[in-house]
Amino acid sequence: MSDTTITIYHNPRCSKSRATLALLQDRGIEPRIVRYLETPPSADDVLDLARKLGRPVAALLRRKEPEYRALGLSDETDDAAAAAAVAAHPRLLERPIVVAGARAAIGRPPEAVLEILP
Repeated sequence: MSDTTITIYHNPRCSKSRATLALLQDRGIEPRIVRYLETPPSADDVLDLARKLGRPVAALLRRKEPEYRALGLSDETDDAAAAAAVAAHPRLLERPIVVAGARAAIGRPPEAVLEILP
């Protein structure tokens, strides 16, 4: 196995996040776990995640969260504003996100993260 650090942005209350973590662990990977609700990513971290995912930040937002509507967010929200919203309201971040080196994947379904593993 490569010495690339694997990181999961994890919410233990989310079934997809728990399943993705279990999938990694079943493959012998003990990822660095970022409980992003307790330790929110900075706006720069969110921009970096979006770059590694190859998506605009607006595509990483959970549209059903009340903050999404309250902040007037949309698919048209620019990256800087969307990243600032996630930094201030981490519940907006889609989960789980797994990062392996310069690549990332959203674990929906959990198996989607397999394509980025070393």
